[in-house]
Amino acid sequence: MTDEIQVERRGPLATVTFNRPEKHNAFTLGMYAELGETMRRLSEDDAIRCVLLRGAGERAFCAGSDIGEFGADRMGSAQAREYAERTSGPFRHLYGCRHPTVAAIRGVCIGGGLELAIMCDIRICSPDSRFGIPPNRLGLTLDFAELSVLCEVVGRSKALEILLEGRIFGADEALRLGLVTRVVEPDKFDEEVDRTVARILSSAPLSNRWHKAFVRRLADPTPLSEEELGEAYLCYDTHDYLEGTAAFNEKRSPVFVGR
Repeated sequence: MTDEIQVERRGPLATVTFNRPEKHNAFTLGMYAELGETMRRLSEDDAIRCVLLRGAGERAFCAGSDIGEFGADRMGSAQAREYAERTSGPFRHLYGCRHPTVAAIRGVCIGGGLELAIMCDIRICSPDSRFGIPPNRLGLTLDFAELSVLCEVVGRSKALEILLEGRIFGADEALRLGLVTRVVEPDKFDEEVDRTVARILSSAPLSNRWHKAFVRRLADPTPLSEEELGEAYLCYDTHDYLEGTAAFNEKRSPVFVGR
């Protein structure tokens, strides 16, 4: 583990920081591997209730993949496909994380950085953030796995607009497109991120995991099985359901334990 992917744990919160500010937190191949392993471990940890992802400094969330490495990592289609196979796993681990994920976006969020961001459940940005996916400026393409999440978030027409123009745009447009879920003024940014995380941490973790899994499943057009339909009612067999209803009736804050 290098210092370029930093993980800090405070109780049930894990904060993952992309720590390469001198390069606008652009990712190397090694950073993708570290992020994938980090997200895999965090997803498997039942003690975690939320994962917060952010870039070091205030200038960038992530500027995507380090273009300076392309000559070594992506010379020709065979090598590019091998590169994609090595980076697709980390993206899958982020997208498939069982716990709620929050992206705190300040500054540059472009290319692979935006792809990372939209795989998070809640995406909060500052007004000075900048977004875009301009692979046509480099003469390359996104693969189908990358495109599928972009189309899921903004729809096919808007995905094509983003890709065909290769334009860099601001926070308000990103909000209209659904690339971010909230725009917060700089002086309130950290406070709002903290409040968002606190709301998640204080809620029932099993409810959050189930809702996340259900929403992801609905993106698959395959009809739901009877077993899957029944999963929506398993919450009524949990300790947290009894605790939540008791706390409501007793006019106190619930203490959820995740079982």
